[in-house]
Amino acid sequence: MSGGWQRSTRRSRLPSNWRALRAEAHRRNPAHICHICGRPGGDALDHKQAGDDHSPDNLDWAHDRMPPYCHRLKSSAEGNAARPSRLRPPEPHPGLIDPPTEGN
Repeated sequence: MSGGWQRSTRRSRLPSNWRALRAEAHRRNPAHICHICGRPGGDALDHKQAGDDHSPDNLDWAHDRMPPYCHRLKSSAEGNAARPSRLRPPEPHPGLIDPPTEGN
């Protein structure tokens, strides 16, 4: 596996009926119209809402291995949003810090 799949637990969290869910998604959308850009040829079954909701209403096709790479871009944005920020919290400007009061 490459990229984020090396450390991902996603595949192990798929339900035992994943093949049946894929078949149902194909029956509902045989042209694999991408639910993100609306063009045919989606090659990845995607969770429309992030998380582990594997209900048929939350599954539809998206482009992954071909432009415009809708699934990759969506997954990357979801991963970045879930990642904690590496930035330090902002510090107040030294001129705006209240001086210590006497006795402290």
